[in-house]
Amino acid sequence: MTRTLASLLLAGGLLAAGQAMAGGEDLSPAPAVNDGPLIWHNESLTYLWGKNPPIQQTFTFESASAWTWGDIWFFVDQINYNGKESATNGKNTYYGEFSPRLSFGKITGTDLSFGPVKDVLLASTYEFGEGDVESYLLGPGFDLALPGFDYFQLNFYYRKPDGNRVPSGAWQITPAWAITFPVGNSDILFDGFMDWVVNNKDASSSHRNQSDYHANLHFNPQLKYDLGKAMGYEAKHLYVGIEYDYWSDKYGIKDSQYFTTDQNTVSALVKYHF
Repeated sequence: MTRTLASLLLAGGLLAAGQAMAGGEDLSPAPAVNDGPLIWHNESLTYLWGKNPPIQQTFTFESASAWTWGDIWFFVDQINYNGKESATNGKNTYYGEFSPRLSFGKITGTDLSFGPVKDVLLASTYEFGEGDVESYLLGPGFDLALPGFDYFQLNFYYRKPDGNRVPSGAWQITPAWAITFPVGNSDILFDGFMDWVVNNKDASSSHRNQSDYHANLHFNPQLKYDLGKAMGYEAKHLYVGIEYDYWSDKYGIKDSQYFTTDQNTVSALVKYHF
């Protein structure tokens, strides 16, 4: 793959979502019926305030959608550092992921469920951002039906970085989930994801300036209260709560006393679903 191909994939996916929204699709979080390939979609904006350190403010645009052929999850973070600047990115930076999945059950019209597995998919992700962080991920994915969960996804990826900055061949396990708990006249939503790169990859002597890629764990849950519902407005639109963002050896760079790459941040958040 090339960066150009990834850009076209991203643009094509966003164009399809934009065309669907222009067609008058319901923007509420509940699924909406559509005669076209789009089954439902939901977009949201999140504001986060926390200490990394330094104080860090993040604005996140997120989009999730289901299609007759699979699903798409997309987000982009715009991160602002207050006080001490980042050594690599200055006062602000951005990072995002574009993750389409192809459903073998939907494409073939076959019921592929067995045990807790509801569907089998081909999962992919394009990671992008400021600096040399672009990577392509591909592997099998599974939708699971687990008691108490609104949804539970489990994806397995083979990682291929853009260019030769780090070696290919790392494997990643990514669960994503959501659980809703009724509380009084409203609800608490616990959702999030985890990216676990399970193996190290040493730099190759045949690629000049290539760096090692270290196993790492990124755990990113959110605990949110449905404030809109509690105030008598429509449910599943306005949330307040906290996000915990733990990332060991961030970007596969081993943490050391000379260069700290472990991230451990708790942030207050406000999230609005359109």
